[in-house]
Amino acid sequence: MTQAIQQAKSQLLKNEPLARYTSWRVGGRADRVFIAESLNELQAFLQTLDHAEPIVFMGLGSNLLVRDGGVIGTVVIMHQALNDLRMDGQYIYAEAGVTCAKLARFSASNAKEGAEFMAGIPGTVGGALAMNAGCYGGETWNIVHQVLTIDRNGETHVRNASEFIGSYRHVEMPVPDEWFLGAWFQLEIGNVNDSLKKIKNLLATRLASQPLNLPSAGSTFRNPPSDFAARLIEASGLKGYQIGGAQVSPKHANFIVNVGDCTALDIEQLIIHMKDVVLKKHGVLLQQEVRVIGVYSNE
Repeated sequence: MTQAIQQAKSQLLKNEPLARYTSWRVGGRADRVFIAESLNELQAFLQTLDHAEPIVFMGLGSNLLVRDGGVIGTVVIMHQALNDLRMDGQYIYAEAGVTCAKLARFSASNAKEGAEFMAGIPGTVGGALAMNAGCYGGETWNIVHQVLTIDRNGETHVRNASEFIGSYRHVEMPVPDEWFLGAWFQLEIGNVNDSLKKIKNLLATRLASQPLNLPSAGSTFRNPPSDFAARLIEASGLKGYQIGGAQVSPKHANFIVNVGDCTALDIEQLIIHMKDVVLKKHGVLLQQEVRVIGVYSNE
């Protein structure tokens, strides 16, 4: 590690528990966790790493399951540093650590419409870009003009949206080992009051239909074509089904909630069970929306 990193505000933590960084509040330890406090410090840190070092970038950990055995390599936490949000000409620029909800409100307040749906995404811009997050009929990459990425050498790149192939809850990167630092969003001219009212209504719908009082990771499965994962799971009699501390939410069947003393293995086993039951009863193989990383525990 360089002297510059040692004196920086960023933190490098060893053998760090990841449960505190994920919305499910489960997961083992990472070999190293780097909490970036600035882009310059992140660039300098990446230059210290061996090219064989596994790297995982995390935002709020809201669509992520970390296995109980933890993560080999380095986890980079983004949301504390990369939180610049501003108008940039006709575009709105948001760094990867900005929450999607904050981007939605900022866009509305600046009379820009088209990002209201992002108020319902419980994560950051970086995560939304990485998985083409969406809800209520909107998808992230439908409003992206350009993105700023960083590679493992610490070099940044501005790339046009046309360089990426976005599909349902997936984005194909043009080159490997690049991660999102931010994006320029192209939105239509709108009405402040109309957009803020739409956001208010979306949040009311979310509060009424989702189990926001318990740790979860949002939607567990992608919606199959012309159907809804929640409908299939509920029709399979799985609402309230529980393995250990992981439960299919009685409020929303596509949410798995941590009801206490939950392990990542509980959640992963419940995911497998839900897929098996829905396939057996309805002939539909559900596809995970949640990303799973790490290794199984030896205990």
